[in-house]
Amino acid sequence: MRFVYQEWDGTEFETQEHLQYFSNFMEYILEYGEQAMKALRELSDDPEQRKIIDKWIEDGLLDKVGVNFKLTPRAINSLQRKALMEVFRNLKAESAEGHETHLQGRGGERSEGTRTYQFGDPVSEIDLHATLRRAIATHGTGLPLRLDERDFELHQTDSKATCSTVILLDMSGSMGRWDRFTQAKRCAMAMYALIRQRFVLDTVDIVGFATGAEVIPEQKMPLSLPKRISLYDPVVQMRVPIPELETAPQHFTNLHMGLKMARRILSRRGGQNKQVFIITDGQPTAHVEGGDVVLLYPPDESSTMATLSEALILSRHGVRFNTFALIEDYFYMDWLGFVDQLTKLTRGVAFYCTAGNLTDCVMESYMSGRKTKTFLA
Repeated sequence: MRFVYQEWDGTEFETQEHLQYFSNFMEYILEYGEQAMKALRELSDDPEQRKIIDKWIEDGLLDKVGVNFKLTPRAINSLQRKALMEVFRNLKAESAEGHETHLQGRGGERSEGTRTYQFGDPVSEIDLHATLRRAIATHGTGLPLRLDERDFELHQTDSKATCSTVILLDMSGSMGRWDRFTQAKRCAMAMYALIRQRFVLDTVDIVGFATGAEVIPEQKMPLSLPKRISLYDPVVQMRVPIPELETAPQHFTNLHMGLKMARRILSRRGGQNKQVFIITDGQPTAHVEGGDVVLLYPPDESSTMATLSEALILSRHGVRFNTFALIEDYFYMDWLGFVDQLTKLTRGVAFYCTAGNLTDCVMESYMSGRKTKTFLA
């Protein structure tokens, strides 16, 4: 660590109140996304607000590109750490580069018992006492004590497993209700922070799905928003070529396309375990047919079957399914039949939870690999 000493210039040190300004602004960004950055441009016209913004730029929390502002990697990392601390205050402090399993292997935490040395094992795990006991039992107590490779005993350790995860995040119009999407963003950022700090060999990708599906880069996650509802017809039957998808209403639920994208991503990942986390509040209302996306409302069986078929392909490739159904709208509970179908078909895990409990559910599933269905109000 390097220290730089220089004469104090007389400026006041930052107070807790000053630091709180940026924290409050981060909360505003989580709720309003890109709209918050646009509002920042208007605030910069006020001389007092401009001083605060200039200080954030000086501190490396904001960048200015032309007339626009953008978050720096430092600000995004700060958001992720804050999300993680809010949800995981009870996490153990120790760090390990993998997930615990019930299997014995190399590189994990020490457990009871020893095992015989094998070529390539780290010498740091040799149990000296067990090794000496075995050498004496084999060769006797005569001096000098004989010791060969077969006498070495190593501490027994739990194996570690790497994991590749894709979070499929519903961005349809209904996700704007009940603070759902804001909580989902917190969840994604906490996941990024957790993997960086504790499971550095793991990977996580975020795929947002609405009428279409797209990967959401880490730096764009805090600014993302659900799609705005733009069509209120009671019955919709629309077929749109994929290249023209941007011209269609964007608020439908195309989990089918999201799963296809997750399959492509996971095929490139090298984790020993692969899983998808689906966060959604409604039944599929769109699917892919050939080179088109079919939009159907009310939800149609064809979208359900296409989505389940894609899920089955992933499951047969060894991908574990975790589905998080957001249930604040109890009036629409009928759609949970789709979640039950998906869970049974993939032999996955279903969580029925509110937006406020979402992050706890996601992280608990990620950490424990639980295999039972859990209901959380």
